[in-house]
Amino acid sequence: MNVSLLGGWFPWTVQAAALALFVTAIGWRDRTWRVKWGPIALGTGLLITAFVAVAVLTLSGITDPIPTDVWLWSGIAIAALCVLGFGWRSAQWWRRSLVAPTAVLALFCGANSVNIDTGYYPTLDDAIGGLTDQPLPAQISLAELDSLHGKTTTGRIVKVDIPATPSGFAHRQELVYLPPAWFRSQTRPQLPVLEMIGGEFAVPDNWLRAGDALKTADDYAAEHNGFAPILVFVDATGGFKVDTECVDGKHGNAETHLVKDIPPFVQKTFNASTDPHKWGVAGWSMGGTCAFDLVIGHPDVFMHFGDFSGDKGPYVGNKDHTVQELYGGDEAAWAAHEPANVLAANHGKYQGVSGYFGLGDQEKGQIDAAKNLDAAAKKAGVTTTTVIGPGKHSWQTGAVTFTKALPWLAQQLGVPGAHS
Repeated sequence: MNVSLLGGWFPWTVQAAALALFVTAIGWRDRTWRVKWGPIALGTGLLITAFVAVAVLTLSGITDPIPTDVWLWSGIAIAALCVLGFGWRSAQWWRRSLVAPTAVLALFCGANSVNIDTGYYPTLDDAIGGLTDQPLPAQISLAELDSLHGKTTTGRIVKVDIPATPSGFAHRQELVYLPPAWFRSQTRPQLPVLEMIGGEFAVPDNWLRAGDALKTADDYAAEHNGFAPILVFVDATGGFKVDTECVDGKHGNAETHLVKDIPPFVQKTFNASTDPHKWGVAGWSMGGTCAFDLVIGHPDVFMHFGDFSGDKGPYVGNKDHTVQELYGGDEAAWAAHEPANVLAANHGKYQGVSGYFGLGDQEKGQIDAAKNLDAAAKKAGVTTTTVIGPGKHSWQTGAVTFTKALPWLAQQLGVPGAHS
């Protein structure tokens, strides 16, 4: 199952199969089909696809560009169903039987075109594992922690149910990475912590399946005598189709969950540090926006951020749509989360606060946002650095950015041996 979904033979083979089945399902047939019903079927499919595209772009609230291939493959699936309807009487049974697999393969190609653009599931194994919630590599239960040998050279992933107290936020199970050094004695070291936040359409394990965070953390630990930050892969949205931008609002108290639910649980359960100087937040895309916003808004809880490909602030479209969608029409709540306002309100409180902006060179909008936020943060007393490398707005760029950023973040967090 370790077959790439982002390139290579598999995506091309599925696309070729979908096109071959589609052409065969249409067929040459008789003159009436070729002159009348065939064109009507294809034209109807085109019109329905256009209607669906306009409806999705207008009503869904999706702000990121949708790949053109999504509409191409969706159109083929819809057209195949139209061919079945308009051509039922003129088609042999075997042509009719081809419509269902044509539509399924075309929809798969459409969905994978989004995946190719964003990199959520690099391989077929990642997709199956993520969609069926299979255990991750190195995953163990809380009950197994004490039985693990203290000389392990690799970290472990633990799935946890963090009580939503006081937030009341309806979230999914979250995950914690513990580095090798954590297992060396029964007296657990008080290690620094990074909360890790994914993108807009997210599940807590995205950083592990798509962002390769387990390997990045283990590689760092291998070079630092087993030490690395504890990583907490959080649920900042409560659902795959939900965009909270990590604020309290219409979709629940996501901000309170990240700020008040998670730190006490991690400190108590894993003996993590209670010092805000040793806590940070890192994220990609929406998660990058969240990382910046949470740190500048709560420097008493987190003092370091990794903003990877984030936006100018917690926005979903323009200001008016954001006020309605995130805050249920409460403009004061929007103003309280506007980065310029937050920085001004907390000016003078940022001693020791630092942040890392990491981006791909094809992310023009994110680069512009990072430049503005960087300047504003520096003016307010935040120590920042910005690194731009090759890449587009995808999880693969986020993964590389985290690999580059982790040594810098570890030094800011005070991970033992981070200066070496």
